Amino acid sequence: MGGTGTDQGRSGVRAYIGSFTSAGGLGVLAADVDEETGALTVTGGSDAVADPSFLALAGPVLHAVSETEAGAVAAFDVTGPAPEPLGAPVPVDGAGPTHLALAAGHLLTANYTSGSVTALPLAEDGTARPATAVLRHEGSGPVADRQSGPHAHQVLPDPSGGWVVSVDLGTDSVRICALDPATGELTLHGETALRPGTGPRHLAFHPAGTHAYVLNELEPTLTVCRWDAAKGVLAPLAETPVVPGGTTGPSHPSEVVVAPDGRFLWAAVRGDDTLAVLALDADGAGARLVATVPCGGTWPRDLTLDPSGRRLYAANERSGDVTWFTLDPESGIPSRAGSIEAPAASCVVFG
Repeated sequence: MGGTGTDQGRSGVRAYIGSFTSAGGLGVLAADVDEETGALTVTGGSDAVADPSFLALAGPVLHAVSETEAGAVAAFDVTGPAPEPLGAPVPVDGAGPTHLALAAGHLLTANYTSGSVTALPLAEDGTARPATAVLRHEGSGPVADRQSGPHAHQVLPDPSGGWVVSVDLGTDSVRICALDPATGELTLHGETALRPGTGPRHLAFHPAGTHAYVLNELEPTLTVCRWDAAKGVLAPLAETPVVPGGTTGPSHPSEVVVAPDGRFLWAAVRGDDTLAVLALDADGAGARLVATVPCGGTWPRDLTLDPSGRRLYAANERSGDVTWFTLDPESGIPSRAGSIEAPAASCVVFG
């Protein structure tokens, strides 16, 4: 596809969709967002990078992982209707990067296949430079076919900006690291063990910054944790299901999102193909499943809130669409509002 589009100088809310080109995806798509209805209108795309499965936006620069064995990150200029590549992809010195985030002037990647986290400094133009550090995870879990070794699945800064946390499906743990902004060095500060065999995948923080919620992939549960930013300590408190009792068949949670006001949490569940709605306690220390609704497609790999906090967007990988939902402000329950075709969709971000 290369870069395709017709006009320049766009404004307003924009959405960017990542996908698996190896499964028929179109690469990175850009779309205008109707702020009244939430509808997406694709304006262009680029397939210049293989398997850009997760994205992160920093001003006019969109960063993407290339979830391949070689492992790389790519940057795109998104000031026009179509993403335009900014130079060649940069190796992450790890295999199968599945997630990336920005912290302290660096781009961080979670490398699933190699079980590691990479830090790459950002140049003045916003693109990534060669890696300054690779922190390799160690360990395994009891689920032989999924946990024979470490599998870093997510990396992100905590709300205080003082720490970097990485979620590892293979070791049933969350690691807390310090990132030196000057040198780009990553130093392991601590590791929180979760229940063996749960397979933690992604984590989201409460807006107050006092709690975190770890979504588990190998069991359809959410682990509620206390977060002490002063000490850099994550402490598990309780687990709660994200599927109703009696649910049969495989259920593999993928993404967790917390409401800006801290009242609700939503989780996408693949196999079950639902969005779970959980009510959070006023202090964030408890979560309770209150409803599930169909995700609007098949295999929801990603779930994202729009900037207004009034809508959810599900990237349904196997049905090849992005579906959006309007949120009831009182109950938190999503109602399907529309969808667009997006083959092998894996991620949606807004800017």
